[in-house]
Amino acid sequence: MTRAGPDLAASRTATPPAHRVILALACAAQFMVVLDVSVVNVALPSIQRSLSFTATGLPWVAGAYSLTFAGFLLLGGRLADLYGTRRVFAAGLALFAVPSLAGGLATAPALLIAARAAQGLGAAVLAPATLTVLTTTVPEGPRRTRALAVWTAVSLAGGAAGNLVGGVLTQSLSWRWILLVNVPIGAAALALTGRLPGSPRQAGRTARLDLPGAASVTAGLALLAYGIMRAGPRGWDDPVTASALAAATLLLAAFIVIETRLARAPLIPPRLFRLRAVSAGNTVMLLAGACFQVPMWYFLTLYMQDVLNYTALQTGLGFLPHTLLTMAVGLRVTPWLMKRVDDRVLIVAGALAAAAGFLWQSRITADGGYLSAVLGPAVLVSVGGGLLNTPLTTTVTSGVPASEAGAASGLMNTAKQVGGALGLAALTAATAGHTTAPASLASAYGNAFLLMALMLPVIAAISLALPSRRDTAEPPRPEDV
Repeated sequence: MTRAGPDLAASRTATPPAHRVILALACAAQFMVVLDVSVVNVALPSIQRSLSFTATGLPWVAGAYSLTFAGFLLLGGRLADLYGTRRVFAAGLALFAVPSLAGGLATAPALLIAARAAQGLGAAVLAPATLTVLTTTVPEGPRRTRALAVWTAVSLAGGAAGNLVGGVLTQSLSWRWILLVNVPIGAAALALTGRLPGSPRQAGRTARLDLPGAASVTAGLALLAYGIMRAGPRGWDDPVTASALAAATLLLAAFIVIETRLARAPLIPPRLFRLRAVSAGNTVMLLAGACFQVPMWYFLTLYMQDVLNYTALQTGLGFLPHTLLTMAVGLRVTPWLMKRVDDRVLIVAGALAAAAGFLWQSRITADGGYLSAVLGPAVLVSVGGGLLNTPLTTTVTSGVPASEAGAASGLMNTAKQVGGALGLAALTAATAGHTTAPASLASAYGNAFLLMALMLPVIAAISLALPSRRDTAEPPRPEDV
């Protein structure tokens, strides 16, 4: 008989002080992962001048990271289930920090793009593990609600803060520090991974990885992301774009067949989709990703720099209200409300509040001011995002067996990232054809925000299909986690 790993039981009995260490490590790692999605945005002009990037090569500084991140997320999630969360968490940190160092020291465009792609691979391993650490060590109830609220707020703030951090580091030091800053953070987190409880490896079973499923979904999602990204500048009728999307469709169809008919240990156990929280929740997560974070940051960054003529630092500071409000609502208001209001109500309310914010944002003009064109909408969008994300994350990860928590975490992260890529590509295509005149740019970016506003009521309607989960326990105290 095969003995369970010695750390299986420990993962269930972490004390509240240990919960705080776990939460700090998970949030630090997740902050780095999300930060690097947006941190390069305001630094791209400096990177172009420093390394002599061509106009067609520059987008790959951001795209290479997104491509490998989205493509390997499901594989990264399943690794934690099969080989142990602590081990995979440490490996993900190393895979993320080392390419960050290489990218910060890059002397040629190809070296920087390769480093960013390797960073994305590390992020794909690390991101699901950060959530799995929490869902397998903090028991369901008030403490987990609070922990997920902190994790979600840090995730949202990391993306918004990326613009601020990128602006500050680029203008005060160098663009290289947007990557080098990950090295000491990653090293410190890696040194503390021994404090993590052991991970819930599956007892009595030899660790097996579904290699055909991993290959088909990784290649399929990578080609899907590549095709979507290429469609922006080249168009949907471009032969390479069409070929990539066709191949992605075939590979993802093969993945479904492998997972449902052939695999003995599938990457995503099909039974997960029988959980309404997983199936409906990830649909909502996919659509929300098409509005929040990447698409919102992208168009708002362009508006502030191309139309309002803000510097990198001014653009970064312009995102500060998004960061502070999202964290305040996500950390303090939403957990309190989750004790008194059904999760679905909060998700719907958050979606509608954000819709109002994006509708306001869609009225931007070339002569707009910061208060009316950025700050005002930011209040509604940040409140909406803060209300929506924690109950949605809690719902999507609730009721999942510990042995499949990594797969569920990888699926949730994949839905969010693929939603962001699809949303950005669709919004870019829908707003194409503008000139470089400030008025034309403002109109195009306003149309993108209008489409986001129209999508959010659809998200609210689909959210009604989520299962109800009302926690009637006493509200958690901050010291509980």
